[in-house]
Amino acid sequence: MTAKTPARTLGIEWVRERGIGALAERMGIEFSEFSAERAVATMPVEGNTQPVGLLHGGAYVVLGESLGSMAANFHAGPGRLAVGLDINATHTASATSGIVTGTCTAIHLGRTIAVHEIVVADERGRRCSTIRITNLIKDLG
Repeated sequence: MTAKTPARTLGIEWVRERGIGALAERMGIEFSEFSAERAVATMPVEGNTQPVGLLHGGAYVVLGESLGSMAANFHAGPGRLAVGLDINATHTASATSGIVTGTCTAIHLGRTIAVHEIVVADERGRRCSTIRITNLIKDLG
C-alpha cells in the first residue's frame, strides 16, 4: 500500500480482482466499501423476495455471509483461506422495496478465527436483520 492509496481502495480492488461469486452476482450485491475491519454492500429487494413480497430471510443471510466471508478472507491474506464455521441471523423488520445496505464490522480478527457482525438496513435506515458470522482461517495446501 502506498501513502496515497487508502486501505479501502485496495480492498475494493481486491474484491474486483477476486470476484464476489455467482450467487452474490445473481442477487445483485454490489460492494461500495471494503476492508477486513469494515465492508459495505447493497442488494436490491426486487428479485430477492418471498412470495408475499418481503425480502427473503435467506437473502439477508447471503448478503451477510458475502460481506463477512469476503472480509475474513481479505484479513487471512495470501496463502490462507477463511471458511465459515457459524452464521446466525435475527430479522427484526421486513424490506419490501428499494435496496438494503449491509454494513459489516469486525468483532475479532485473529490468526485462526475472524468474527464479523453485519447490520442490514432498508433505505429508511431501519435495521432489518443482524447477522453474525464466524470464519476459521487456515493455510491452503
